[in-house]
Amino acid sequence: MEHIGFIIKELRTKNNMTQQQIADLVHMHRSNYSRVEKGERDLSIESIKKVADYFTLTIDELVSYEGGTPKEVVIEDKGVLEQVKLIAQLDEDEKNVVFKMIDAFLTKKKFKEFFKENMAS
Repeated sequence: MEHIGFIIKELRTKNNMTQQQIADLVHMHRSNYSRVEKGERDLSIESIKKVADYFTLTIDELVSYEGGTPKEVVIEDKGVLEQVKLIAQLDEDEKNVVFKMIDAFLTKKKFKEFFKENMAS
């Protein structure tokens, strides 16, 4: 993993910002912030959160930043297997929500089929 300072510098320069602007954002003297960009000093988690929020990223997206803007994942064009792989990347609570929704849709479908078959008789 690249040092967080190098990543922030890349974002800062892409957005035509000065070191002073980021230093002000994290409440740090510019000379100390300069050391962050050189990899000589670390930022607190609170400061990393402020930078991530400023660039509309999560902390995870910031620390694993690979350049450019993260792309939105659109699963409508993916096959079922790819969709399941994407769901597997979610945290447990998010997976549970997705599976509960799927269960609800399947139950609704089965009820419709049941009533359709039994009402036609």
